[in-house]
Amino acid sequence: MKHFRKELWFNVPARRAFINITNQVEACLQESGIREGLVLVNAMHISASVFVNDDESGLHHDFDVFLEKLAPHEPIASYRHNDTGEDNADAHIKRQIMGRETVVAVTQGKLDFGPWEQIFYGEFDGKRRKRVLVKIIGD
Repeated sequence: MKHFRKELWFNVPARRAFINITNQVEACLQESGIREGLVLVNAMHISASVFVNDDESGLHHDFDVFLEKLAPHEPIASYRHNDTGEDNADAHIKRQIMGRETVVAVTQGKLDFGPWEQIFYGEFDGKRRKRVLVKIIGD
């Protein structure tokens, strides 16, 4: 069994964003040479997310509105975590809702998606450099 590991780096200028990283993950898969197996993609920061969904701007807007209603950024003082001097308690909660990682099957050297599925990096506390791990195992 072969394995491959690569880090993707992001520095999102906004506090929140959803970035389609499917092409970058596909490039990792091609670089790996693995034709059958699994791809794990996970955010390596506790205020960011990786998830699979549709690449449709209205849906991304709806995600953002929904998450902000569930865990609004302000008032910052409403979160005990922010008593430590941080201002990102909401980002931790948003990450927990959207998830840390995704696993996608690899079949015949391609990501084995259902219709419309794409891989996204969700940033909830941007303006600094963060990474995503791509780990591929298989033959």
